Amino acid sequence: MLNQEQLGFFKENGYLIVPGLLDTELCGKVSDMMWSSLPTSSSIKKSEISSHVGPFLQEDISEDSIHYRSGYRWLNRALGSSSEVIDLIYSDAVLSIAQQLLGGQLRQIVREGKPMGSEGPVWPGGPTDPATGTQAARGVYYTLPYGDKPREPDQCHTDGHPFQLGIVGLIDDSPADGGAFKVWPKSHKTLYPTFHLRYDQPRIPYYDHLPSFKGILHTQAYRDEISRLNEEVTPVECWGGAGDAVFWHHRTAHMAGHNYTSVTRQAVLADFWTEDLDKFRAKPASGDMWQDWAACIQESTGEYSEEFALAQRLAGTRTKRET
Repeated sequence: MLNQEQLGFFKENGYLIVPGLLDTELCGKVSDMMWSSLPTSSSIKKSEISSHVGPFLQEDISEDSIHYRSGYRWLNRALGSSSEVIDLIYSDAVLSIAQQLLGGQLRQIVREGKPMGSEGPVWPGGPTDPATGTQAARGVYYTLPYGDKPREPDQCHTDGHPFQLGIVGLIDDSPADGGAFKVWPKSHKTLYPTFHLRYDQPRIPYYDHLPSFKGILHTQAYRDEISRLNEEVTPVECWGGAGDAVFWHHRTAHMAGHNYTSVTRQAVLADFWTEDLDKFRAKPASGDMWQDWAACIQESTGEYSEEFALAQRLAGTRTKRET
């Protein structure tokens, strides 16, 4: 269970790193399953570290939404409903924290059920809409080392499908600058009022002859705030060791980090929500943003020590001008 300082930090900053939360033996099993999911003909071999440097060669690319491999990204969503991943990311320790934060009745997962990307419309330039068909975790997500690829700026976004709480768990060590999950601290507070709806987002059909929209409709206030965050706020990189996990509020701006190391970033991703989400998702994004969450988070004062902030990779309120 989270203590008052952890609750306060999560409420104030929109994320919380919990070291050593996941079973490291299971982390190793899931990692082995991921590497074994590559075609036998793949040029990438687990035992040959030098072969891990991206991008994927043409013969290794897969545009399948269930098992995607392209560029430097490798997303195995089929593993998201496997018993091993479910036991890892929906463990008693993880679920107790999600329950503590959200209250209510957590949604039920389905072993060997439909993985993310199984159904739903495919948005142009993106994967199958994850708002439908996902019965367990999002899946296992890897980022290959960039090699000699030039550095590029960080660009944040928010997720379009309705949920309340996300988690990213490292299943192998991920050093700093190694592609770990990045968050823009406090962004959940500034982004929340820019949405039309509390948890969902308006979507409009895509037409080839009317290409301006890609399904999700954002307000101008949202676009302006995303631009400000990219220009002014330094993100926090949630690097760490195998078994470390980060919880994040669903409106927190984030991205998969750039991997400038020689180590593949290995992580498992999942979402949490209560069975009341369907009642809440289309309500206006107004009033207290925590009104649907547990009493302990509603009553938290948002206080935490400077020492704790440093352990969370956060050094005060940082801006790019200051850093």
